[in-house]
Amino acid sequence: MADESETPLDPGCGDLDELLIFGSPETRRQFIKQVAGTGVAITIGINFVSASAVAAAPPAAASPKTSGDASIPVKLKINGKDYTLDVDPRTTLLDALRERLHLTGSKKGCDHGQCGACTVLVNGRRVNSCLTLAVVHESDEITTIEGLAKGEELHPMQAAFIEHDGFQCGYCTPGQICSAVALLKENHAKSDDEIREWMSGNICRCGAYPNILAAIKEAKTRA
Repeated sequence: MADESETPLDPGCGDLDELLIFGSPETRRQFIKQVAGTGVAITIGINFVSASAVAAAPPAAASPKTSGDASIPVKLKINGKDYTLDVDPRTTLLDALRERLHLTGSKKGCDHGQCGACTVLVNGRRVNSCLTLAVVHESDEITTIEGLAKGEELHPMQAAFIEHDGFQCGYCTPGQICSAVALLKENHAKSDDEIREWMSGNICRCGAYPNILAAIKEAKTRA
């Protein structure tokens, strides 16, 4: 019994420092070095292949120029004057008036045809100029708020709006007046309710509707 002595294992060296990697004894340090070196080699190889592929790829073809990219000439008759413009075919009548001709009386409110601030007259009819293209109005008579007065003499509807305070901030007023002028020509002012109905496409966020109604009724007596 005394001759049977056990030899303690050395935890810091010997068999525990050796690992069988694919059947070959390797130390931890050697194994870590091999793994790190392999990872770096793979990363460099992938980056090199990617760079080579990009360099070898043919240059992308330029996008063909579409017809919408080119300006086209358009002749507009506005407030009795003839204008010739080169415009993008997608240009709205409102943008042509404000941005190209600097007739800024017509306002851009919602830009969706819901508020009526952009209302102009086309051949005497009310049109939301933010919803129609300039190029479709070459043969039309277009009248904006700037074209209603005769020199220093205000249009009767303009004078009535001033007399009855048919505005507060004034932003919607050009569209309101143009719409009201057409309303009288359309003979849709036979009653208060009819006026309200046919002016419902023009929104006044200040709430000056009673004054607008009074102004339209006053202008009707002057027409």
